[in-house]
Amino acid sequence: MRLTVLGTGHMGFPMARRLLDAGHDVHVWNRTQAKAAPLAQHGATVHPAVAAAAAAGELVISLLENGPVVADVLFEQGAAAAMRPGTLFVDMASIKPAEARAHAERLADQNVSHLDAPVSGGTVGAEAGTLAIMAGGDAADFERARPVFQVLGRATHVGPHGAGQLAKLANQMIVGITIGAVAEALLLCQRGGADPAKVREAIGGGFAESRILQLHGERMLQRDFAPRGSMTVQLKDLRNALETARAMDFDAPITEALERLYADGVAHGDAGLDQSGLFVELARRNGMR
Repeated sequence: MRLTVLGTGHMGFPMARRLLDAGHDVHVWNRTQAKAAPLAQHGATVHPAVAAAAAAGELVISLLENGPVVADVLFEQGAAAAMRPGTLFVDMASIKPAEARAHAERLADQNVSHLDAPVSGGTVGAEAGTLAIMAGGDAADFERARPVFQVLGRATHVGPHGAGQLAKLANQMIVGITIGAVAEALLLCQRGGADPAKVREAIGGGFAESRILQLHGERMLQRDFAPRGSMTVQLKDLRNALETARAMDFDAPITEALERLYADGVAHGDAGLDQSGLFVELARRNGMR
């Protein structure tokens, strides 16, 4: 397929590489062109103008920063107007469900189809092709995108426009809340004199077992908070979840509590840490190193 990837940052670059390796004709654009330029060595066509990139693809993938950036690139910088009728726009950025629905409506007026298909799995999943992909939109468009999704990971059609973003918010709620639970529990054990590494080993395989306990728990034990995800992105996602919940008249007290903790961590200088760096904020609250 002729594919366009808009945004070649931490996620977009390895995903574009996988699509190239799978034999697709890939066109790329990034606001900072130097970040996209190395893909030319792997066979991509690098476009300096977003409109030219958008016009080149029969399926256009967005991996941009947030909803307002997606809207700006589509409707202010000319990407949407440049897409040919019948193009499928697949937004794999994490944005608000309401934004995804609004983009779908505006694109439909231009005879451009839309899927919101955010991902989970981080840069490791992007490189390995093991991303969890949550897609919202028409079933026929999901089937059209399936060959692309199969290169990137495991895709599930979860409902109409906006449903993919809603599923991603659910994912981020569970991730953020569980990181808080693991951090608090390990610190409690440390304060009480138990070996937190041995506690993690002991409860592994029981009902508390999870990827968060294994992956982020290990980072906490090693004090390895180099950013894979980040505190600021986790905070953004929790705030988007709360805004969406309020619009649905849904009370989310657990998410509210974790949003406050992440906000405090960011305010105390931990914005650049991996989201497992919530451990640092909880340690700080308890006067622990």
